[in-house]
Amino acid sequence: MFFSDAPVRSRSSARPALPGAPSDFTEAWLRNRRLSAHTRDAYRRDIAGWLTWCAARDLDPLWANFLHVNEYARTLESTLAARSGRPLTPATVARRLSALSSWYDFLVKLHAVDANPVAGADRPRIDRDHSATVGLTPDEVDALLAAAEADTGSTAVRNRAALALLADLGLRVGELVSLDLADLGTERGHRSIRFVGKGGKARRRALTPGTAYALDAYLAQRAAARGVAVHQLTGPLLVTASGARLDRHSVFRLVRRLARAAGIPAWASLSPHSLRHAFATTARAEGVPLEDVQDAMGHADPRTTRRYDRDRHNLDRDPAYAIWAARARRRG
Repeated sequence: MFFSDAPVRSRSSARPALPGAPSDFTEAWLRNRRLSAHTRDAYRRDIAGWLTWCAARDLDPLWANFLHVNEYARTLESTLAARSGRPLTPATVARRLSALSSWYDFLVKLHAVDANPVAGADRPRIDRDHSATVGLTPDEVDALLAAAEADTGSTAVRNRAALALLADLGLRVGELVSLDLADLGTERGHRSIRFVGKGGKARRRALTPGTAYALDAYLAQRAAARGVAVHQLTGPLLVTASGARLDRHSVFRLVRRLARAAGIPAWASLSPHSLRHAFATTARAEGVPLEDVQDAMGHADPRTTRRYDRDRHNLDRDPAYAIWAARARRRG
């Protein structure tokens, strides 16, 4: 048992007892942060993995130090991912350690531990200029949307709306499936949608005419099937045939199925995030300023946005050309 009713004593001072089980502190930590439901679940699994590792070694996590965290990190690096059968990527290991570090920061604030043991640990080095997500070219995005247009079946209209939101707005899949009908609106002449993005930030985006048309067609069909007017529909924006909220796994399968139908070679490796990368790359190629793309994607750090821009190293965009052209104009 990790936490007892008796006070836990450090080498230098007495620490207050922590009532409850480790999961109670994890839930308190999660409640203390503004996180999406998906991120909350991921962090919960991350901490559970650490606590399971500690239990197997009869290690009280309140007494763990950076050497234990280093050993845990090496264990993670040799762990095979359930889906791919390959070792966890450095980015995945780094994310799990980041969650663990935040958990310990919370315990430090509660005076449950003297210091965060993850702070001194050896974390994987992550190339901030690289992303493992398989991207899509503009032509491939067009082919994917064309495949959605040609698709048939009872969910085809809904699928076209989902693909339009991913392609035209670059939404995260978690943001997409969390949308509700109440999030749709109109602002200053723009059709718009509001949602809570990563980090619990309230966001709003404009709907392109194509996306608005796809949504209107889907909602009209959905309302007709229920025998009500569109404005009487309530609940999630995207639903299954039974009326349940569409889940992220269904969107993953949808993207790959349509990509395969479109003849995209890397269809088996694609994900909804591939469309988010394509959004950033295409926006920058079309001359949209980096800060505008950053705002649209909800990135706190512009370096993250640059990593999504797959065409950032294209020599056609070398600033030297702009400087030379400006000089030529001054001389002319």
